[in-house]
Parts: sequence; structure tokens; C-alpha cells
Amino acid sequence: MSKWSYTRGLHDLGNSIYAYLQPDGTWGWSNAGILVDGEASLLIDTLFDLKLTQQMLDTMRKSIPAAAHIDMVVNTHANGDHCYGNELVADAQIIASARTAQEMIEGVKPQLMAAVLKQAPQLGQLGEYMSRIFGSFDFDNITLTPPKTTFEGELSLTVGEKAVQLIEVGPAHTRGDTMVYIPGDRVVFTGDILFIGGHPIIWAGPTSNWLRACDRILAMDVETIVPGHGPITDKQGVIEVKTYLEYIFEEARKRYEAGMPALEAAMDIPLDRYATWTDGERIAVNVASIYRELRGDSVQPDMVSSFSLIAALALQH
Repeated sequence: MSKWSYTRGLHDLGNSIYAYLQPDGTWGWSNAGILVDGEASLLIDTLFDLKLTQQMLDTMRKSIPAAAHIDMVVNTHANGDHCYGNELVADAQIIASARTAQEMIEGVKPQLMAAVLKQAPQLGQLGEYMSRIFGSFDFDNITLTPPKTTFEGELSLTVGEKAVQLIEVGPAHTRGDTMVYIPGDRVVFTGDILFIGGHPIIWAGPTSNWLRACDRILAMDVETIVPGHGPITDKQGVIEVKTYLEYIFEEARKRYEAGMPALEAAMDIPLDRYATWTDGERIAVNVASIYRELRGDSVQPDMVSSFSLIAALALQH
């Protein structure tokens, strides 16, 4: 049982570090954070649309004087629910891994999300599913604002006197996943390397990189772990995500070797202890990614194909 309540809004982690949580942590309902020291501030991720990002910034500014002006922003990865709000902090130094910056430019644009939702009634199963999971967000009039500062591997920053390490662990969930580690305070923001209480989704892979990222967190001297989605956790939460990934990989591998098609395999794998986690239909993409990995195929399918797979599985349940 976490000592942190899973409620919407700002949570004071101590020593001027805060998490911003958005229950229930399902599609698009991501977490963010901020750390300050003196007048200096670092925002960790923006949110899925401008309204949500503005609400978050307003909440931060009411409670944290240094948040009045955001100096630096780190985008942990390229999914829109962690970066579409960047334009509201465009005067800050926006930082991400080089792979994340590239994926942001090449990936799914807010305009496409807006168009898909408008066309949803004509898109059958896919439209029905997209409306269900993304209908609460407003993708109109968002100007994609990519990072201007990029790095590879690791980058050390200071926020006032506070030392911060950016650690790139992707490709895993996406091409360039980054974790934000504050060693002096024993806190790490993991981005979507951790989904707590929900099924993670392997957009990029390989699974082995994601397992290594989990091991990296387990080796850290950390007490407070802020996932990309779900409640604040500790190392037990990391172990659960790692165990899930190992289980899905092994079950998918058995079915791959038996010649079972990927979608059939996704439907055949028993979720058992993970049945209470949200977004179980993501297993369709996870198995497809593991099959690609086993074939030695590194080409990611387009998002429409991936969401069509997920929708097909979701709407059968």
C-alpha cells in the first residue's frame, strides 16, 4: 500500500519535489512532476492537451512560487500525453533524448488525433475505440513544440543546487525513453517505463531493453518512484512491471514457436494475476512487438494498424 494517495493534482514528495497525478492512469491520463530549488525550476513532462496542461501549471503556480517561470522542461518520451502541452512552456529550455525529439517530429501529430476523433463515426471498430479512450481530450489548435536541447545516453543537470540525472533507457516503450533521477532526494520519475496498475504497452521494444530499465531502477538508491501512469510506487511496483514483461514475453515466445498468429496468441495468453490491471487489450500490441523482436524485424507498424489491433481485441470483450 503506497503512502501516497492516488488523487488528481499536486503531491509534495518533500525537498521541493512534486508529482502531478491524473487518475485513473489509463490512456492519456499521464503523470508529470516539477522540482525547484531557489528560483530555478524543472518541469517533467507536459500533458495531453492545452487545457489539462494549463490546469497543471496553474495548480503548480498557486503552491510553488518558483513555478511562476519554468526554466527547463524534460519530455520523458514522444507520446502526446507527455509532450502535447509543450507550447505553454515554449520559452523554457525543452530537453529530451535525441531519439525522443526525432520521434516527436515523425510521430503522431495532434492534428491527426483531432481528425481521427472527428471521423470516428465512419471508422467502425477503430473509431468506436478511439472515441472511448481519447474523447475526453481536445487536440484542436495544438502547436507541436519539440525540444531544442537533445542528448544521448545520459545528461547531468543542476536545478539551483540540486543535481539531476537524465538517463535514456529506450528504445523500450518508445524509441527514446528517459528517466529523471534526483539522487540526493532518492526520487526517480520513470516516464512510461512504469505503468502501475495498468498494462504497459511495448510500442518500440525490445523487451530486453525494458527489462534492463527495470533493473536500472532496482539498482538505484531510490525510495519514491513516480511512474508515467498510475499511483506513486516503490521498488515493489518495479518488480511487478518487470514480472509482467517477463511473463508476456515467455508466453508469446511459446506461441510464436508453435506457429500461432500474433493476435490469436494475444487472445490465448491467460492474464490471470494481471486481469485486474486496466487496458488489458494492450496485450495485442505487446505480443505483436514481441513477435517482431523474435523475427528480428525492427520496423514499427504505424499507429493506426496498432490501434486497430487493440480495438479488435477490446471490443471482443
